Amino acid sequence: MDSQQELGEMTRQKMEAILDEMRELGSLVVAFSGGVDSSLVAALGVRALGSKVRAVTAVSETLAGRELEEAKEVAEEIGIAHELIEFSELDDDRFRENTPSRCFFCQSMRFDEIQKIAQKVDGAVVASGTNASDEGDHRPGLEAMRQRRIYQPLLEHGVTKGEVRQMARLVGLSVWDKPAMACLSSRIPHGLEVTKKRLQRIERAEDGLHELGFRQFRVRAHGELARIEIDGDEMEEALHPETLVRLRELVEEAGFEHVTLDMSGFRSGSLNPEKKGGNW
Repeated sequence: MDSQQELGEMTRQKMEAILDEMRELGSLVVAFSGGVDSSLVAALGVRALGSKVRAVTAVSETLAGRELEEAKEVAEEIGIAHELIEFSELDDDRFRENTPSRCFFCQSMRFDEIQKIAQKVDGAVVASGTNASDEGDHRPGLEAMRQRRIYQPLLEHGVTKGEVRQMARLVGLSVWDKPAMACLSSRIPHGLEVTKKRLQRIERAEDGLHELGFRQFRVRAHGELARIEIDGDEMEEALHPETLVRLRELVEEAGFEHVTLDMSGFRSGSLNPEKKGGNW
């Protein structure tokens, strides 16, 4: 794909509008996870502003090491300056309590730290990769971004997840079809405390599934029970007797006492409460 003609007319117009808008910003700092959404914002930023854009990845216990390494690789691929900042959401009691507002406290801490960097870079605008498809889910982190006036070009221009992937493929991003990811704490049901031990156990278990070749999955941590969600397209492989044995072994080796495979398959945000509007 080497031409914007490959995009639908409306999607092409959205992309051009974002580029035009970015050119007026002067400089940009992108909250960068290495996923397709933030990678697209970073890549468009480089197209619009060149070296006046930098990517910032927040490194904490909730970010899997595998995701951090992939973020570094994608930043190099884009050709964007990439900075890492370290902090711990576990320092906040409200985050550890793991109420339905957990993501609000997480994103508040994250963007407060990123804004400190932006203030040192000629007051650069801070951007996130939130897209229009994110609004239908329980996402209290969006309110934290709105309060901080974070620039959300994909959301503001109505770019859906499908359009994000189209644009990312057009600009040549290797992660254009990367499965959606979320922070490790999203695997812990609300009301169950978020601890370093639990996060590490989840990460080790999910690394095991990745090594087995699965692409879209989650390991939900219900205390000592690990509930594995795997995408329906990969369920046949998961149900192979030898694979089931290996899945159990890997997850138990990660520290769980019991392992179950959810026959409903992978569902993004399956632990989220239903969004009912109002304040988080």
